[in-house]
Amino acid sequence: MYNTDLPKRADLPSTGNLLRSTALAALIAGGLLVTTVLPAEYGIDPTGIGRALGLTPMGEIKMSLAAEARAEERVATETAPSQPVAVAPAARAEAAPAPVAVAAPTPTAVAPEPAAGRKDTVTVTLKPGQGAEVKLTMNKDSRVRYEWASAGGPVNFDTHGDPYDAPKNFYHGYGKGRNELGNQGDLVAAFDGKHGWFWRNRSGFDVTVTLKIQGDYTKIERVL
Repeated sequence: MYNTDLPKRADLPSTGNLLRSTALAALIAGGLLVTTVLPAEYGIDPTGIGRALGLTPMGEIKMSLAAEARAEERVATETAPSQPVAVAPAARAEAAPAPVAVAAPTPTAVAPEPAAGRKDTVTVTLKPGQGAEVKLTMNKDSRVRYEWASAGGPVNFDTHGDPYDAPKNFYHGYGKGRNELGNQGDLVAAFDGKHGWFWRNRSGFDVTVTLKIQGDYTKIERVL
């Protein structure tokens, strides 16, 4: 009489029914995960159903806000001021400090002065469009220091040299410029020959070029 309330074996679900129910529940949970949870929480919508339901934009907004929060936290960590470090005061030394050896300063290289040689000043006046050329006769490796200035306007210039019996179309330049008011430096002859300056006035006014030279040369002449 005590066993009347116990279920009969036929009333219990079979193992097959339990497995089918479990599989169905897992399938439903997976479907909900893919179609609702992932789109709504992470903006992941492989089926497109989440976007149709309006859930995917919610997840995308959440992920964007999370990324911004992580970025702000990283910036705050990188820019946080470092804590001062306490440094214990150094103990007073009883003995006098040892002398410190100081290296002698390295002498600054100075450009060599040109040999006294000759010294000349040449002045040429150029009308608009006119050119002029002044050449020095120099031996190879001879050096002169020069300075020229243009008054009345800028000029184009070309510093160059020609060896004796130079071949046709030979050119050896030391420097050139356009619309310059002056130039200075050292000219070292690259070979035996004539070396110097050519100026042309491209302005609409008369200009005067004054050339000052000092150094090792044997002759100065205006060739143009």
